[in-house]
Amino acid sequence: MRATAVHNTTAEDVKSDGWHAELSLGFDYRINGTVLKRNSHRGPLRVQRPFYPEEGLPHVYLLHPPGGVVGSDRLDIRVEMRPNSRALLTSPGSTKFYRSAGETARLQQQLVIAEGASLEWFPQENIIFNGARLNTTTRIDLAVDSCFIGWEINCLGRPCSDETFEQGALYSRLELYRDQQPLLVECQRVANAAALHAATGLRGYPMQALFIATPCEAQHLNIARAVLTEGDAGFPIAATLVDGVLIVRALAQQSEALQRQMIPIWEALRPHLLNRPAIRPRIWST
Repeated sequence: MRATAVHNTTAEDVKSDGWHAELSLGFDYRINGTVLKRNSHRGPLRVQRPFYPEEGLPHVYLLHPPGGVVGSDRLDIRVEMRPNSRALLTSPGSTKFYRSAGETARLQQQLVIAEGASLEWFPQENIIFNGARLNTTTRIDLAVDSCFIGWEINCLGRPCSDETFEQGALYSRLELYRDQQPLLVECQRVANAAALHAATGLRGYPMQALFIATPCEAQHLNIARAVLTEGDAGFPIAATLVDGVLIVRALAQQSEALQRQMIPIWEALRPHLLNRPAIRPRIWST
């Protein structure tokens, strides 16, 4: 169940204007389950072999060996789920974006989910250091009957080190389409400390999270809200349903607190959306 294509780093990948790393994964359905058919990488992005803690559905860990990104670095990730394939992707740790001398780092992610397929997308948080400059874009393309469950977590500054995001810039864009029709398109721009404290901004919270699940109905919204009621988060978090998309938004001081709220929502929803019990990736326990 290994990939058919692997490309290693060459000298051309290291340039004066920063790293340009690419990772392209393709999952295909077989009689005994989903396999990682394509695994093509260039530069410091790659995956380990798929793990199968549950029958027929691989858990795959995204790896960025350098451990950090500087201005002018670029990471491009593409995941393609072929018809009826299913996979869960996560990462062993956070991605760190370091202080920039003026250049902008870029993270582009494209997730394509074909008919009858599902993708669970749970990368660990992006930590954006004070003074970093980051442009991140995520586009999710769904077929008529495909399923997506995932999150996006950003941390501005390093609260555990008493570092606030007083300089630098973050521009993020997320696009969710089904059958080429937009379901959710949103942008965020943070260019100064005032945006962190404004009532229309982050209200003084360094961490923000967005959890998405689709296709969903009112019953799924009720499940998510019941989980939130039981969890007693202690920070702003709320769930809503728009055009078949369940959206949970949260602001917090710590990533662990965010995940303690969002993981139970995933565990409660998964049996209803994928007809499977939730099995946490083993890396989450390390």
